[in-house]
Amino acid sequence: MGNSSRKGEEEEEEGGEKDAEEAEIKEKKKEEVVEVEQELPLGVEELLESGDPVLDLSYKKFKRLPSRVCGLMHLEKLYVCGNSLRTLPDSISQLQGLRILALDFNKLEDVPMAVCELTNLTRLYLGSNRLMTLPPELRNLRSLRCLWVESNYFMTFPRVLYDLPQLKSLQIGDNRLKTLPPDLWRMEALRGLWLYGNRFDTFPKVLLRMENLEILDVDRNKISEFPSLRRLHALRLFSYDHNPVNDPPKVGDEAVIVGEGAAEFLEAREAKKERQQKAAEREAEELALAGEEPVIHGILKNSSSKQAAVTAEDADVKEEEPLVKGEDEVELPVTEYDGAELEYDEGGVEYETEELICEGEGFDYEGEELEYESAQVDYEYEDLGDMGGQDGEA
Repeated sequence: MGNSSRKGEEEEEEGGEKDAEEAEIKEKKKEEVVEVEQELPLGVEELLESGDPVLDLSYKKFKRLPSRVCGLMHLEKLYVCGNSLRTLPDSISQLQGLRILALDFNKLEDVPMAVCELTNLTRLYLGSNRLMTLPPELRNLRSLRCLWVESNYFMTFPRVLYDLPQLKSLQIGDNRLKTLPPDLWRMEALRGLWLYGNRFDTFPKVLLRMENLEILDVDRNKISEFPSLRRLHALRLFSYDHNPVNDPPKVGDEAVIVGEGAAEFLEAREAKKERQQKAAEREAEELALAGEEPVIHGILKNSSSKQAAVTAEDADVKEEEPLVKGEDEVELPVTEYDGAELEYDEGGVEYETEELICEGEGFDYEGEELEYESAQVDYEYEDLGDMGGQDGEA
């Protein structure tokens, strides 16, 4: 009895010591958190209390995000790049008003699950971290339009991106990609794709099916030959610099190219356009001197101001697609004409285009929703107080 009594007392004493140790550890953790909060860099306290929907905590040497940030329910834009973050607190998922989150130049090895719960995000910047994959939960970000994951360690294309229906801008340069999936064309909303600094030795054929692309950057790969890109009718900027190619790729007349031999190509194209324009002007002058009515794209121009314009539908006009035969030889569309008098308006057609603003590798391009401004050290967001105007968002 005496032995068992002493044994029980010893166990009870050991249990008490264990509880005391656990309590001490918890207290130390609390003190560490409080200490971190007390040692906020100069000016951060004012930022946290400002009530501004834009909070920039970049390059503040944080190893963890200050817990008070997760209570700022009014936040719409949060910039914490250039710190030493390895993760984010789960409570950041409370910031459901957040539309822009910049986490570049940190030490993230995985995308925090709490980020995947921020369903109103439209832009997510994860460049220059240690990512190799993206979590399946990323598909929850159905409003995401811009994703930058450059300078990470992706060896395969993250297929979870197929499930982001609004994604327009994908920056995945400076990774380790060698191929692209053959069904990448399913990303029909994509307008800008940056693939520079990867390991492609042949041009991915699936890109020829992505007819909505406006910006395509394949700088600094090992591609020795390019197919004709003329079928990419929406293409406005193609960059292929620092690839072992002999000649510029063939592109549409509206596309600007950047790379070896591109300047000469663009100059020759402009010279050709000028020659064609001057030839058309001379022909028009000769017809005017001869007293003949000029024919413009197969439609007689009627200069009579009394004649009302007849629409193509009323005149039963059917136009066929022009056939491009060669570099200089173009067959004009054939037009069926039923005898009605038509008036051709030379005022021209105004085209409205969606503007994109993007600064990419080695070039500037203007347009919408492809925007990321940087300066100071590696990345710094300038004029954060006026970012609402740059987003194109209310």
